[in-house]
Amino acid sequence: MIPAISGAIGPLGPSEWSVSSVNGLGQDASAALNGAANGNGSFSGALTGAINSLEQTQANATTAAQQLATGQLTDPTQAITSVENASLAMDLASQIRTKLVNAVDTVFQTQV
Repeated sequence: MIPAISGAIGPLGPSEWSVSSVNGLGQDASAALNGAANGNGSFSGALTGAINSLEQTQANATTAAQQLATGQLTDPTQAITSVENASLAMDLASQIRTKLVNAVDTVFQTQV
């Protein structure tokens, strides 16, 4: 049987639910999104920050792959990690775009 959760650990705040960046990855996007969530920015600012972060991730992957190919990078795991991060970021951006397009289509098809 699973014991009940007690309040002995104290109330959970927003900091317990936040996801921090790993070794500085995604700081630009998270800063833009946090600014928009706090009312300091706008949706366009958050979107611009996320796209800039995606572009930087792609540039880092390109640089790491070129350095690995030319022998300037001694640790191949760095290149693999950069390329995989760029791939995952692009997949996420693609899924978000698809969801946004579907939502806009739904709004336009709504009959009044």
